[in-house]
Amino acid sequence: MAHDTVHPAPIDEHTKSEAKIILLVEDDINIGEVLQQAISQETSFLVTLASDSFQALQTVKGIKPHLFILDYQLPGMNGLELYDQLHAIKELEHVPVLMMSAHLPLQELRQRKIQGMSKPIDLDEFLQAIENLVS
Repeated sequence: MAHDTVHPAPIDEHTKSEAKIILLVEDDINIGEVLQQAISQETSFLVTLASDSFQALQTVKGIKPHLFILDYQLPGMNGLELYDQLHAIKELEHVPVLMMSAHLPLQELRQRKIQGMSKPIDLDEFLQAIENLVS
């Protein structure tokens, strides 16, 4: 009796290499975890959470994100300063950015063509913005 056994592709490694990565930089760990969980549950993207700009700059040495989600008000350097440093890296210069804050510097966002989102965030709008920026 012949067995037609189908061996599925190794989903973990293949999916990982195919999945798009988002780097979320949020210093409020509670907000960061809620947003990370929402993105993970509602999209097919992998999310890496960094709690400050310096951790984000270390993280991009090991991964190449497809999207940066940056809080504007970060300790040490603000989201625009982080944006400038990330986009100074040749491999990351075209990675889109979604910047979040209760007080967005709108003129500077427009100059850099960064999409901004005011806090508190509407989760549906947030997820739609991510889909639009990554696709």
